[in-house]
Amino acid sequence: MELPPIGDRHQTHIKLSLAAYSFRDALQGKGQNPPTMDLHQFIDRCARLELDGVELTGYYMPEPIEPSYLHQLRMHCYRSGLEVSGTAIRTDFSAPPESDAATQQLDHVRQWIERAAALHAPFIRIFAGHHPKGVDLKASHQNMVAGMREASKIAQQQGIYLALENHGGPTETAQGLMELVHDVDHPHLVVNLDTGNFRGDLDPYEQMEAVAPWAVNVQLKTVISHPDGSRKEIDLERLAGILQRTRYRGYVALEYEEPGDVWEACQQWIPRIRSALQTQPSLAP
Repeated sequence: MELPPIGDRHQTHIKLSLAAYSFRDALQGKGQNPPTMDLHQFIDRCARLELDGVELTGYYMPEPIEPSYLHQLRMHCYRSGLEVSGTAIRTDFSAPPESDAATQQLDHVRQWIERAAALHAPFIRIFAGHHPKGVDLKASHQNMVAGMREASKIAQQQGIYLALENHGGPTETAQGLMELVHDVDHPHLVVNLDTGNFRGDLDPYEQMEAVAPWAVNVQLKTVISHPDGSRKEIDLERLAGILQRTRYRGYVALEYEEPGDVWEACQQWIPRIRSALQTQPSLAP
């Protein structure tokens, strides 16, 4: 596959977003403490940061999730000058296609495709899952391929992308992630590039560059792991170079996971990210 399935991108264009997961303790509560923030208040914070969009992680929406609630979130974003850059859910496609577990996963994804459409979110971040113990790795891989291919067909009907994240297990390396994407071979299964989740013996930046042409979203972690076991602050200039070379067009969403005051950290990191990733349009040769 020579060209990314999302099309030939002629020049780099980056917009900034913030993943609601960054405020997970405030949105869901921690320990015995109740939540101190809802998604409407999260959107207000993003507006104060002068972002372009918000990533509305599905975990923090009150059940049952009513269509009216999704419409309220979408309109609150619009009034705040923000786009819904995407949403995110947990999935595991490792079960055999004919099983009840696989059917439940597809029902879950189908429901969220409808919710993403209501939010005007262009993509849903998904996980492949993990290889179950005692199951042949090749068989588990084929289960994931079959499940994600069927889910992609459903997503296509609503004009939504499913963005597979490098999230441990079979997707912890660029090679494993792209094997799944290529084997599914559907234009609506693309990549959510998480800068902090690559493992293996290869340099994490090399792995980022290997998958970036298929990415519709980048989740930026401020600290990343290296093959020697160390964890270091992300090199924003190096990431900017990768996105420029691959002509990435789309959102970079800060997903903050480090300890400390999240709001203060976001106020510090967003200007740094904005400065480092600032791009000037240039015509492709």
